[in-house]
Amino acid sequence: METINERLTGMLESFLFIAGDDGLTLNQIAALLQTETDLAVRVAEGLRLNYEGRPESGITLRLYGGHYRLVTKAEYADDILRMLENPTRNSITQASMEVLAIIAYKQPVTRIEIDDLRGVKSDGPIQTLVAKGFIMEKGRMEGSGRPILYGTTDLFLDRFGLESIDMLPPLAEGEDEESFGDTDLFMTKFQEAFEITEEGGNNE
Repeated sequence: METINERLTGMLESFLFIAGDDGLTLNQIAALLQTETDLAVRVAEGLRLNYEGRPESGITLRLYGGHYRLVTKAEYADDILRMLENPTRNSITQASMEVLAIIAYKQPVTRIEIDDLRGVKSDGPIQTLVAKGFIMEKGRMEGSGRPILYGTTDLFLDRFGLESIDMLPPLAEGEDEESFGDTDLFMTKFQEAFEITEEGGNNE
């Protein structure tokens, strides 16, 4: 049967997961757990010891700047860095990959143009790609509403192993979005670039 402390520990873990990088102060934890601060401290310490006592766990609990945060264990730092430095197709959703391919080939391009090509809204993938640092605002289009123009970043080139945007396979003469009517062309060419860089070759 679940004890009160086990219940509080599970609640705290859930709250910290939702809080993310912002973490939670002791007062916030006590308020969320609806308990006194001294018990909140014991629950937090119990959760930390639980993580530290489980070698199979890759995360732990730390107190930084007055905020409790769930963080990765130091012994996995090299592995995490390797993951961040070597993105794969699986590290980005299909929707984000479609948007990234369109932006890479058509930059600078507006969200409306991307939406028209994909046939669906692209707000979420665009926000994800901006957060990852793969795309950025490149100014605004003249005219009504002055929509934002998006383009790729130097980080995009670095993470995907491209010396320049010119390393993307060129679109053949006569091949454009009007002739395809969807994102197939951009995705096909973009994946060709992936295969080239993954094999360690080049476009020569």
